Amino acid sequence: MKQLGISVYPDLRPFAEIESYIQLASKYNVKRIFSSMFSVKGSNEEIINYFTQLINCAHQYDIVVELDVNHEFLDKIGVKPDDLSLFNKMHLDVLRMDVPYGDNRDIDLCNNPYNIIIEFNASMKDFTHMEYILRYVDNAKIIMGHNFYPQRYTGMKWQKFIDINNQIKQLNLDINAFISSNNKNTHGVWDAKDGLCTVEMMRGLPIDLQARYLSLTYVDNIFIGNAYASEEEFKQLNNELNTKGTIVKVELEKDITQEEKEILLDYSQHMDMGDSSEWIWRSRMPRIIYKDYDIIPRKFNNEYFEVGDVVIVNDNYKHYAAEIQVVLQPIINDGTRNLIGHINKEEMVIFDLLKEKDIVIFRNEL
Repeated sequence: MKQLGISVYPDLRPFAEIESYIQLASKYNVKRIFSSMFSVKGSNEEIINYFTQLINCAHQYDIVVELDVNHEFLDKIGVKPDDLSLFNKMHLDVLRMDVPYGDNRDIDLCNNPYNIIIEFNASMKDFTHMEYILRYVDNAKIIMGHNFYPQRYTGMKWQKFIDINNQIKQLNLDINAFISSNNKNTHGVWDAKDGLCTVEMMRGLPIDLQARYLSLTYVDNIFIGNAYASEEEFKQLNNELNTKGTIVKVELEKDITQEEKEILLDYSQHMDMGDSSEWIWRSRMPRIIYKDYDIIPRKFNNEYFEVGDVVIVNDNYKHYAAEIQVVLQPIINDGTRNLIGHINKEEMVIFDLLKEKDIVIFRNEL
């Protein structure tokens, strides 16, 4: 099951405020916290004491803590790759290396005796070094975590993100990535005012849609990069990540019948068998389950159904009547289909990511 995480920023907000946020997040099955150690100013003792307090607080709610560090910071606090005893005393769960050492010191980090998971930066092109590490380290000791990008227009390319995740999954490693809250007056590192997401095309999209994108691109742990997300956003994400299937939101046509609405929205096992054409995504089982329903043909004046149209085969083609289809490329209106809804272009990205037999649940929530 996908896990949801939040990010907190001790240099930007008081601890009491952050603790309240953690308490709220825990109500909605948040299981992970990300924070950056090297971005916080102060003495070594102050920084270590703060993050020890953060870890202890998170553990009260059964939440795993991941702390971001770099080489310079580890040198500053006197931590060597072969001695993570300080982090063990802090009860740290995951140590994220913003940049790997690039040599056998990374193997020493991973093979620490304290079961501290080492997270490496996933937003890279060359995984040769990671393949080398895995010769000497068990996969369970490593996570790959993507960057987030505060500055608008600087996030990762969508296709690059997908390609990288495909490479990582070939190494059988878990993946972390970030989405953004759209709540008002959020904050984050480096004066982040435009969200903190991994992929640029997701910036500004509804938070639940961002999560659905990531869920279909091999991401295991989805973190909200900026703070504070709203309670409503937590509700949405908790619902999305605990649904057995991928939710697709549809704007229904005004003249949709009660029977058509039931077939589209109440059936919870819509899926394409994988042998459909480039023109449509097909959910075939409804024609069997609802074979006794009358799908009365309705006049549709347009010559074509357009991309994103949701149609149901009507009784003019009785053998296939009640089959639900989503138009991927314009198709001719030959009188055998009724228009019952439309999916917007952002939601339609889901159909580029679905694999055969992935379950889709349609919801009228646009």
